[in-house]
Amino acid sequence: MPEAVPMLDSPVTSVEQADVVVVGARCAGSATAVTLARAGHRVVVLDAAPLPSDTLSTHLLWPAGLAELRRLGVLAEVEALDAPRLTRAYADGAGYGIESPFPAVDGIDYAMCVRRTGLDGVLARAAIEAGADVRPRCRVTSIVWAQNRCAGVRYTDRSGAVVEIRAALVVGADGRHSTVARSVGADQPFLTTPSGRDCYYAYWRDTTGNPRHTAAQWRHGADLGTAFPCDDGLVLSLVQPPAVPGRSGPGEAERRYTEAVDRIPALAARLRGCERVGRVRAATGIASYFRRSAGPGWALPGDAGHFKDPVTAQGIRDALHYGRLLAEAVTAVIDDPRALDRSLLEWERRRIVECRDIFHWTNRLARGEAMRPLEIALYRSAATDPELARITTGIFSRTRRPAELYTPSRAARLVVDAVRDQRANTRAVLLDLALEIRTGARNWFTDRTALRGNTPPLPPPTRVRRPTPTVPESRATRGR
Repeated sequence: MPEAVPMLDSPVTSVEQADVVVVGARCAGSATAVTLARAGHRVVVLDAAPLPSDTLSTHLLWPAGLAELRRLGVLAEVEALDAPRLTRAYADGAGYGIESPFPAVDGIDYAMCVRRTGLDGVLARAAIEAGADVRPRCRVTSIVWAQNRCAGVRYTDRSGAVVEIRAALVVGADGRHSTVARSVGADQPFLTTPSGRDCYYAYWRDTTGNPRHTAAQWRHGADLGTAFPCDDGLVLSLVQPPAVPGRSGPGEAERRYTEAVDRIPALAARLRGCERVGRVRAATGIASYFRRSAGPGWALPGDAGHFKDPVTAQGIRDALHYGRLLAEAVTAVIDDPRALDRSLLEWERRRIVECRDIFHWTNRLARGEAMRPLEIALYRSAATDPELARITTGIFSRTRRPAELYTPSRAARLVVDAVRDQRANTRAVLLDLALEIRTGARNWFTDRTALRGNTPPLPPPTRVRRPTPTVPESRATRGR
């Protein structure tokens, strides 16, 4: 059940009217706001943080993510931030290196790694230029309900005043710890998979001569590490060692990051001569999930509704993509509650169905264990088979499906190769094959149950008496 909304200590100082309130001004929120504002709707965007500002993010943009920026009309401005174009993908596992170009998406055949302060600044400016009213340092405290419909929000502005905005649609683009999700009772996922990895990253001042056109990933033992050249002459290096529950405290992130880098010889060599810039950032206790993401008058794009472990770097693309699609789905029906709710449910189903494959693929890579025999056989084959390498890179770029790697003929060849390579330990290959069969069956069942796209309805919200506004409704957001 959604939480009861408590009485506010402070009276409401003003009531405003908008078509849409977007909570969160980063990737999903800005994509939604830009698209709706350009369509002529009155959009207010609220964000608790100052803008622009940094946020926890690995911020690699595959070609599909850059294509979304182009659709929003901001790719040129993002490129002006001077992050290098990454034209090659390199993955190394068990000593086998796979290199391939990126598949083109709408003519874009390169990736970029852009720090979030610059990227989010570009997106916020685009929302303002489109006509949205973007308000930083404004913290949403509760949802306004009307006859079991979400009808707006209340927030505290930077001066401490309590403001109410009534709107036909509230978009919760406020991340994994979403206030909107909690307020509508959707904060508990209907499907969740804990990650087997923790995540730590830091920036390094790159040295002359390092390959600044390559996005690289290494697997060594149970550890995973990356090096992504980014803007300002930096390289983002992320490590994902196996998760260690309950380990935190001063210096823990620094220690685990440094130890993981040292355990990955190729990553340590890539960073040799580079100077660390700033502190180590950490994300631990990670879980991938799907939350119920649409209901009467509300929707949850971005991480508020669906999150995948950062091991596949899908978050920004999906936030931009499904934020834009949400806006396109509702723009013609904002004033028709029944049609609006149908469109929201169709949008929610679409995201679930389209993200199932990459969700399972991400959870596979997030298991936090050493490479198994069949995975080693795949790397060994892809190192000499350009088509396999292209499929692998295409999965991350969302132009190919994981099933293309595991056709019956390819799967059989991988088993034969693994047995040939592991003659002294055939049992390990057979156990790995059994695990793959069980995992495939479990994913098939999940797709036809929890991820079939027909999510169960939420219970009606619990409502309590609310304080009466002390001032008449403002027209601040009527027209532009």
